[in-house]
Amino acid sequence: MKLPELLAPAGNVEKMQTAIHYGADAVYLGGKKFSLRAHATNFGEEEIAQAVAYAHGHGVQVYTTLNIFAHNDDLAGLPDYLASLRQAKVDGLIISDPGILAVARRVAPELPIHLSTQANVTNLESVRFWAAQGVKRLNLARELSLAEITQIRQATETELEIFVHGALCISYSGRCLLSLYLTGRDANQGNCAHPCRYHYRLEEEKRPGQFFPVEEDSRGTYIFNAKDLCLLNRLPELIRAGANSLKIEGRMKSVYYVGAITRLYRAALDYWQTEGLDAALPETFREELLKIGSRGYTENFCDQPPGAADMLYDGPLISYDYAPVGIVRQAGPQPVIETRNPIVVGDRLEYLACGLNNTAHTVLSLTGANGAPLIQANPNNLVTLTLDPAPAACENKGLFRKKMAL
Repeated sequence: MKLPELLAPAGNVEKMQTAIHYGADAVYLGGKKFSLRAHATNFGEEEIAQAVAYAHGHGVQVYTTLNIFAHNDDLAGLPDYLASLRQAKVDGLIISDPGILAVARRVAPELPIHLSTQANVTNLESVRFWAAQGVKRLNLARELSLAEITQIRQATETELEIFVHGALCISYSGRCLLSLYLTGRDANQGNCAHPCRYHYRLEEEKRPGQFFPVEEDSRGTYIFNAKDLCLLNRLPELIRAGANSLKIEGRMKSVYYVGAITRLYRAALDYWQTEGLDAALPETFREELLKIGSRGYTENFCDQPPGAADMLYDGPLISYDYAPVGIVRQAGPQPVIETRNPIVVGDRLEYLACGLNNTAHTVLSLTGANGAPLIQANPNNLVTLTLDPAPAACENKGLFRKKMAL
């Protein structure tokens, strides 16, 4: 059985390296312009070249996003930027705008074109149209059911990429004007302010200052707030349907999120390759999923159009018990980590080894970068851990987390 590619988000260099460490076959990243995640750290042109070299050295491919809907002014620097991506030897360009696609075909015809989900391909005629424009891969619209994906697969040889995990926009294929109207930040130019996650109250125009609850909640209501997509349990069906690439959303998410989710999906794919697609996932996979922050989970359009149960109306997130505490910078029996949350002597930590293997450790002592003992390490400290038991398989770029006090 040939597994589909596991494609992970890379909002910056650290996230890219973490995704690769935890088993991504490919990563996607954006430059400082032309990308729909303008507020991610993103990559300068020289950084893209360095990222490609690093990824290729680990057998991983790199796709670059140029998925804004361009205005005339946006096109001025496009040919030079495409030339730099060609020189960097990126493995594909993720594009949604036909104009950008046309320029890419002229300037860098050897670079494969991957059509963004923003182009909202929902039918066979669209598939045929884009294939005729030289598109190698289609990221199908998230509004498609599994049955529709299967029908498209049977009718085309074009590569198909499917989003399997991450945040969902409330608007059709993510093309939304709400941010522009409310904040002046255009989501279709990469500057989304995420107003679908705001809380709202209802006001009748003839009763200014009188607010009415849409849902009973003292803070307001989250009427646009979709739960997160999770197709973990549907991967065997997507594999059978012939998906070429399984994509994780999250260039704006944390290093911990990118690493933990990539690790989870890598372990699931490897499990089914070993055990066969009819095998049920062990309970440890569901337990691991619940340790990672989310808005709750939905399978979206997989079987039928989503309804009220697929929304999260009472807050921006659901509570979760675990938080990242550090990234391994120097492996060994006394690992050196860069902290992300406070750690104190006596804390019980969990190390996230590859393959969904977690090991538990108690902090016996903390040593600062200057060699002085610490009672507590704060975020962004470089700290040496003495643990019981000492970690046997700790690796650079591995993650530690702990259960938070309730």
